[in-house]
Parts: sequence; C-alpha cells; structure tokens
Amino acid sequence: MSAAVPPVLDVREATKVYGTGDTAVHALRGVSLVVERGDHVAIMGASGSGKSTLMNILGCLDVPTEGRYRLDGIDVGRLDERRLSILRNRRIGFIFQSFNLIPRMTALANVELPLAYGGVRREPRRRRALAALEQVGLADRVDHEPNELSGGQQQRVAVARALVTAPALLLADEPTGNLDTRSTADVLNILDRLSLAGRTIVVITHEADVAAHAKRIIRLVDGRIAEDRRQVPVTGHPPRHGLAESAK
Repeated sequence: MSAAVPPVLDVREATKVYGTGDTAVHALRGVSLVVERGDHVAIMGASGSGKSTLMNILGCLDVPTEGRYRLDGIDVGRLDERRLSILRNRRIGFIFQSFNLIPRMTALANVELPLAYGGVRREPRRRRALAALEQVGLADRVDHEPNELSGGQQQRVAVARALVTAPALLLADEPTGNLDTRSTADVLNILDRLSLAGRTIVVITHEADVAAHAKRIIRLVDGRIAEDRRQVPVTGHPPRHGLAESAK
C-alpha cells in the first residue's frame, strides 16, 4: 500500500509570543489548522487578530514559539535557515500586495528569479517562465519592465512568478489591495481558475469580496480561530486571458 498523501499545511497548537513578562504580546494562542491539497482558504481578521503572524509562519518567514508546523509533510521546526530557504523557494509561491517586482528587470526576468535561485538552467528556466506568463495572459508583455505595466499587469507578473516553481502552496497576502476594480476581477478570476485546476491557495485578506471566492473561511480573533467554515465559492466571468493546461 502507498503511504497516505500528507496535507499541504498541518499546524498544531501554534502559539507566538513577542517579548517577555508584562510586555509580552500573544499574537497566536494555540492555533490548529489543516489544509488539504486543492483547498482554497481565506484567512480573515481585524488588525491585531494574528492573521499576519499566521501568514508569516505558514510562509516559513517566522516560527511559532510553541507548537508544530508541517508543510507538505515536512516538519518546518526541524530545519535550519538554509533548508528553510530551499523549502520556501520550492514549496511556496508568494503573492504580495505590493507586487515586489525588481524595477529594472523585465517581466520575464522577474518570473525567472525563483528558478534562478533554485539553480535551474537558463533554457528550461526561460521556457517555464514564458509558460507562466502565458498562463496569466501576459505573453505580449514579457520584455516590459514593471514601470511599463499597469498595477493589474504587475500583479499578474507576480502571480506568474509564484506559479513558476509549481509550488505545493500559493500564499497570497492581500493580493488585490492595490488594484482597481477591473484588475481585481482579473486577479480573482486567475485564482478561481487555479483553484479549479487543483492548486492549493491560502489568501490573507480583510475584504469580504475576495474571501467570497474561497472554498473555506477561517476567521481569527485575538490570536485564536473563531470561525472555520465551508462555503460555495463565488466565481467571476472567465478571464479574457485563459490559463494553459500547464497550470494543473
């Protein structure tokens, strides 16, 4: 018999405390969370609820004070910084509110970056980056630098960069926070299609309209999970730019 496939995320009784004594801040208070493959989860909460702290832990950018976190079956707490860096590069695709593109590099070069860091050779790296840009409808913008692209196009480059390593997890932090209505719809449509194709997506958001596209809502209050429920996701109109089969 083959071994059971582990969940993408498995967090058990995670706490996070900043400082000590009377000034200690308890950002997370015993959070347990399992996210299976193919799920699309929105994590919500007011300022100070702990959602940013949880995102940093899920993204292997921080570690819990206590508790355990397994990403794609790997016990993150047992890794040194070098192996953590490799894990982030190979298993997590990050999408940030502020895009985080390198200004003087083309869209293609920006998307190639995670593969370059991972040691992928030039030709396969370029081929994969071109395919990722085609997935998000930017095949005609590969040679454009960020200042030649709209905000929505920059975020689509960021989505392509997140996809290019075929990660176990897409982790998006307020991915539409800097976008206008039309660009927001474009990005949400892309996430919808990726979810339908079986990608595992976790979105950190305070926007109900964004959370409505998820299959599951997790709400944090004072460092604890106050709500964890399933829903039928809203899906928008098919994007003007289709996703290639390589999204699967």
